[in-house]
Order: sequence, then C-alpha cells, then structure tokens
Amino acid sequence: MRIILYTGKGGVGKTSVAAATAIKSAKSGKKTLVISADPAHSLGDALDIQLKSEPIEIMDNMWAQEISSLYEMEKGWKKVQDYLTALFTSKTVKDITTEELTIFPGMEDLLSLLRILDYYKSKTYDVVIVDCAPTGETLKLLSFPEMLRWWMEKLFPIKRKAVKIIKPVAQPLLGIPIPNDSVMGEVENLYRNLDEMRNIFTDKEVTSIRIVVNPEKMVIKEAQRSFTYLNMYDFNVDAVMVNRVISDDINDGYLDTWKTIHKKYLKTIEESFSPIPIYKAPLFDKEVVGLKMLSKMGDTIFKSENPTSIKYNDRVQKIEKQGEEYIYSIYTPFLKKEDLSLNQKGDEVIIRAGNIKRNITLPRILINLSIKGAKFEEDRLKIRFGSDKDE
Repeated sequence: MRIILYTGKGGVGKTSVAAATAIKSAKSGKKTLVISADPAHSLGDALDIQLKSEPIEIMDNMWAQEISSLYEMEKGWKKVQDYLTALFTSKTVKDITTEELTIFPGMEDLLSLLRILDYYKSKTYDVVIVDCAPTGETLKLLSFPEMLRWWMEKLFPIKRKAVKIIKPVAQPLLGIPIPNDSVMGEVENLYRNLDEMRNIFTDKEVTSIRIVVNPEKMVIKEAQRSFTYLNMYDFNVDAVMVNRVISDDINDGYLDTWKTIHKKYLKTIEESFSPIPIYKAPLFDKEVVGLKMLSKMGDTIFKSENPTSIKYNDRVQKIEKQGEEYIYSIYTPFLKKEDLSLNQKGDEVIIRAGNIKRNITLPRILINLSIKGAKFEEDRLKIRFGSDKDE
C-alpha cells in the first residue's frame, strides 16, 4: 500500500494536485482513496461533489472523504469525549451544546492520522492520498506522534497511578469528574496507534510527502523551510510539484512580466530541490474544478508516468563511525549556521532551527557518548559524538 501526503503554503493548489493524482491513480487500475485532512475542506469543491464523513465512490477505483472531527470523535474516542463533556458541564449551564468544546485545535489532524492507520491496516485501498492542511499545520500533524511519545513515556505512567489513588478523595472535594481507568486506557491506546502511525510515515517504501509550490518567492521560501523540517523528522519528500506555471506558448503582453518572473523562480526551484524530481502543472485557461479538468491536470503533470511510484528515496539521517568517534548526520538544506542551536540532555539531542524544536532520542550506540562538535558539510548537519574518558 502507498500513502502520499500533499502539503504546501495555503492557496498553492495542493487540493487540486492531490485530487488530480488520485484520478490518474484510479485510471491506472489502483483502488485509490483521496482524503482531506484540512479543517477548511475544499476537496469536495475541487471535485465538484458533496463529500461525507465516510468515503464515497467518485468513479471506478476512486473514493473521496472529508474528515469530520465530531463524527470521528464519536466513532473512535467515545470514552474520552464523554469524560470531557462531563468535565465541561460540571461547572457550566447544563443545556449548552458541549460537543464542540471537546474538539481542540489540531484535533482534525490527530483524527486524520487514526483513519489513515485504519485504512493501512485493513488494506482496503491500494493508495491513500492525503490533502493536508497548509505547511505549518502539516508539520504539527507529522510531529505530533513523536511529541506525544515523550509525554506518554515520561509522565503518563505517573499520572495514571496518581489518578487511581486520588480519585476517591479528589472528586468529591473538587466537584468535577476525575478520569477513570478506562478513559486513561483509551488515551494510552491512542498513543500506541499514533506511535504505529509514526513508523508508517517514516517508512520510505510506504509513505511519500510531496510539496506543492507556485513559482513565487514567498511560496518557495516556505517550501524550503518545510523541506528542511521534514528532513529533520526523517520523512521522505519524493517530489516537488510546481503549480500554475505560465507557459511560453501564451502570447499576452500583460503576462510577459509574469513569464519572466516564473522562469527565474523555476530555476531557483530546480537548483534548490535537486536531485528531487520537479513536476510542473501549467496555469490552465479554465478553472480546475470537476473530474474532467482534474484528469487533464493529472495527465499533464505525470504524462505516462505512474503517479504513485516512489519518485525519490534517499537516507536523510546517517550514523558513521570514524576512528573512536561517531558522526550523526542530518540532511538540512537551506539552514544557516546562525539559525541553529544544539544541546544534549541525557539520551536526547535538542535541535532548534528557527521556530522548530525537536527532541531526538539517540540510538543506543550514542547514548553514553557526548557531543564533541558539529558542522555543516554538503547540506548536512554533522554532529560528532565521542567518549569523555580521554579528557
């Protein structure tokens, strides 16, 4: 089974590219699902079809779905929702609608992960294509399992034991419900599912991420940053999709300046993301809405290629031994030395790059070693680990 996630800056046309890929995949005979993980759903608008919370068949071999947070919460996380509802109503007016209060920011992302995991396990489809939220939200979506892992491993066991002990005393005193063990068990089950999803997302034979850009400066800058962060999390970006490129065939004086701008930024894109394949979609003379136009877009982008094959696959993180030291290298293009800070704390290395922070749990071979230095070399951050014995 293949999972392909499309992300990019808001407004670049990632929904159209995701839907176009799904149509071409379905036409090749693969059972394909395209699913919207963006809270501001536009997949149905692109297909010009009213979508539902469960997949509906769009054409032969193709289904589409828009995630509904309330529906998914009720279906898969009922005990936690019931507890949150009881918590919110314990100190508020009883007749208000509380269901919406149980959906926290980012909940759509989390629930989308769980549905993708279900489809992966059931093997219902050959290909699942995900129309993700804009770049920033996608990074939160992809990093959530790793962040949750730290909380669950370090704090959750303590909190679960404490809840069992204090519940008989605290609940009457506080006047609010304390979560019971079944609620805590559901949270633990959620964590294990998300941890499993993390493993699937970093399996380069299964999951690819594709960044959609327009040939514009601000869009390219954001794409470069997101590409760096995705590499830090060891996700496989296998293609960059350039959308709405003005063709040289268009003879219109008004667009001449834009054609020059696009040529300039197309060169920037090719130089920045090489050797990752670059695919292009033109600025069509009609609105890209409905199956016919989306099918045309898919054929234009991929031509005779298989749209779901792995376009690029290279190791992003490596460990190499050099003498008595180990070199832990991470592919981090576009980062400047002054943007990055590095700290070691126990079995973790904390990397800060811009507004992104990542806690990397070191492999066993490096746990008892210390950081001896770091440098940038050929778009890689190379961290040297060695023993303190000789110092």
